[in-house]
Amino acid sequence: MNTQILEQMESEVRTYSRSFPTVFTKAQNAYLFTEDGKRYIDFLAGAGVLNYGHNHPVLKKALIDYISSDGIIHGLDMWTAAKRDFLEALDEVILKPRGLDYKVHFPGPTGTNAIEAAIRLARKISGRHNIVSFTNGFHGVTMGALATTGNAKFRDAAGLPAQGAQFVPFDGYMGEGIDTVAYLDKLLKDSSSGLDRPAAVLVETVQGEGGINPASIEWLQRLDALCREHKILLIIDDIQAGCGRTGKFFSFEHANIVPDMVCNSKSLSASGVPFAMVLMRPELDQWKPSQYNGTFRGHALAFVTGAAALRHFWSDDKFERDILRKGRIVEERFQKIAAKARENGFEAHEKGRGLMRGIDVRSGELADAITSRCFEQGLIIETSGHSGQVVKCLCPLTIRDEDLLEALDIIEENAAAVLK
Repeated sequence: MNTQILEQMESEVRTYSRSFPTVFTKAQNAYLFTEDGKRYIDFLAGAGVLNYGHNHPVLKKALIDYISSDGIIHGLDMWTAAKRDFLEALDEVILKPRGLDYKVHFPGPTGTNAIEAAIRLARKISGRHNIVSFTNGFHGVTMGALATTGNAKFRDAAGLPAQGAQFVPFDGYMGEGIDTVAYLDKLLKDSSSGLDRPAAVLVETVQGEGGINPASIEWLQRLDALCREHKILLIIDDIQAGCGRTGKFFSFEHANIVPDMVCNSKSLSASGVPFAMVLMRPELDQWKPSQYNGTFRGHALAFVTGAAALRHFWSDDKFERDILRKGRIVEERFQKIAAKARENGFEAHEKGRGLMRGIDVRSGELADAITSRCFEQGLIIETSGHSGQVVKCLCPLTIRDEDLLEALDIIEENAAAVLK
């Protein structure tokens, strides 16, 4: 397999090609194929970009038909039929059935663009600069988003101080029985706490890169109530946890809360085409024309496949119920694997929500050993957490049961071999 030009010319910043050193040429649903014909089951799915699998036939047809008809590919933020169709699908299929009333901002193609736009808008509205973020949070690596990202690996690489946010403990960070929402409330009410009054609170309902840490439903509800009490905007980062990953289209639906803003990206286009949006309560749309700009904020190919996915998968609750069913399968198997590890003297536990799940083995070295062995046996799976200690499941939501079970067998076999 010829990798010489890839190794020679691509920057040393690359990561996934180090973990999976092969050349991929084709993909279908939960399968990836290399140029020498080997098949892999994909439990990475583009780090959550491919919730609907690789090359779904409905999405592929919509894209091919659009390109074949000479549809607009790029239109800045001009009005196009593709944009209109996406907004109609979003409103009719997602927002209205959930009783949500949001304006939509297309800030640029990636999740960090959405975070940058949301926190900048919160500052504009409130006249305050500070953003409250949470330990182990990951929100992007551009400078505004980086200030709200906890991992020192990313912060140290910036070359400048990451400013504009203050961190408080996420749910469970201080251990069981410690109410970190009450702690934040105390900080907000104490003028000597050192916490600058924030423009917004930014939170993931399930921390992805931070280690598959789910906030409890009660914690999210109390955080929402606290923000309303203190007149602070609540921004949900649904970039990885959204588009069905936790079993609901929006991850915050589990808690029955309505955030002031929602940032979405990754699987929003449904096809792997870069796409991001910020949803905001209508009265928060206080932008003036061009105050937040970007060349690729009107990517019509993403509108086309995004609209097709909303109508195909989310017009009823069948897909949602299937995600939750598969999530229970993964949960039970991961609990079994973790229990076996504990029997062998290793600290391990399962965690997550829906099909966003992981096994925390408390050691990046052990987690790497498990995922490396899985790759050798035809499974692509990554780690997450502050030290890469969590073996992380982000399989396509459309994965067939037989492929899901085959992948879980591979994980179980190799976890048992490493944690013996």
